[in-house]
Formats: sequence, C-alpha cells, structure tokens
Amino acid sequence: MANYKEIVTKAVISKGKKSFTTTNQVNVNNPSTILGCWVINHNFQGNKSGNDIVIDGSYDVNIWYSYDNDTKTDVLKEENTYHEVVHMRDRDDITGDEIIVRSLKQPNCVNVSIEGNTIHYTIEKELGIELVGDIKVKIEANDEEDPWDDIVEEEQRQENISEGINQVQEEFIEDTI
Repeated sequence: MANYKEIVTKAVISKGKKSFTTTNQVNVNNPSTILGCWVINHNFQGNKSGNDIVIDGSYDVNIWYSYDNDTKTDVLKEENTYHEVVHMRDRDDITGDEIIVRSLKQPNCVNVSIEGNTIHYTIEKELGIELVGDIKVKIEANDEEDPWDDIVEEEQRQENISEGINQVQEEFIEDTI
C-alpha cells in the first residue's frame, strides 16, 4: 500500500483575459484635424467581491488636434477612470484569496473622429486576471528513508588534506621540472 503526503501551496486556480472597448467624447472649439492620440499613465487595481473581480483604474488621454482651419494646434489632456466587473469561475473546494491583474494590451486609441465641435475617441485595452489560492497536492511518498550522510568536521578535513600533501611523489615533480 502506498504512503501519500499532502503538500499545501499557493497556485493559480483560475485565470482569464478580457478585452474592453470604451468610446468617449469631448467638446472643443472649431477642431479641424486630429494629429495624434496617445494614452499614458495606466494604473489599475483588482479586488475580489464574491465570484467577481472588480478592477478600478485610470489612464490619461492626450489628443493633438488643429483648429481654426488648420492654423493652430493644441493638445487636449483628459483623465479617464474605469470600473470593470469580471466574473471568474471559482471551484467550491478551492478558495482564492489573492488577485493578480495584468495589462496584456495597454490602453490604445483605435479610432478618433470629429463631428462638429465634438471629438469622439475609442480606447481598447486587454486585462489578464489570475486568482491565486491555497491548494493541496497529494504525492506518493517512498517508505524508505534516505541514508544519512557523514558530516566531516573541519579538523578532520585538515588532517585529510595534510595526509594528501605527504603522499606527493617527489620523483614526479622532478621529472616535470
């Protein structure tokens, strides 16, 4: 009959990824052309609420645009916050107590357009979520105990080195010189 041991360790018990798309709009005076759109300073944090993961985060959007018939430019700076709720599978026999949220695809502006005095922009991001918890792993254990190694004390080691030096063959040294 086999002998089993249980190891309790932390492991990823559930993980998944989800893409999010958000469209926002901002009003400006006489926009003519969009010259660029950048998303920077992405910060986020995840918490567990029942079987849901709640992710709160923010990022800054910078939109470079021209106005007054392409004679002047300006950069619009806007901070966007988000609150995302993701349902994660959870097994009854394993409870997760730690949440790891990663940005798999940083927020990026995928579309920006002008309609009258309003700039519409679309941001996409992808987040990866891991639920970490305690888990038990059973392994088969060998009934035989490993043999004990002899521990050599420092004094005995020095004696063994001295004996080795005394056993040097002097004619070998003379032949090689």
